Amino acid sequence: MADVELTPDEVRHVAALARLGLADEEVERLGRELTSILGHVNTIAQLPIADVPPTKHANPHGDALRPDAARPGAPREEALANAPDPTPEGFRVPPIGA
Repeated sequence: MADVELTPDEVRHVAALARLGLADEEVERLGRELTSILGHVNTIAQLPIADVPPTKHANPHGDALRPDAARPGAPREEALANAPDPTPEGFRVPPIGA
């Protein structure tokens, strides 16, 4: 696959698909940037990966996080200590749209 250089019309078409309005200066700049990105994609596409097995995780050791386990939370008084307007039931929050 040869390097592809995007035309200004192609850049405008991609921008229209993304619902972006571009000035002429932006079309030129983004055309250069997109052409560069496509060049990198072309380079990656040429890598010999036919014999590389697919991987589901980059880390062969799996998930390095601790197991998810329930544990007690903070006491109510401690949890509400810094609340600006606590109620007997918990936190008071403003109504949506207020």
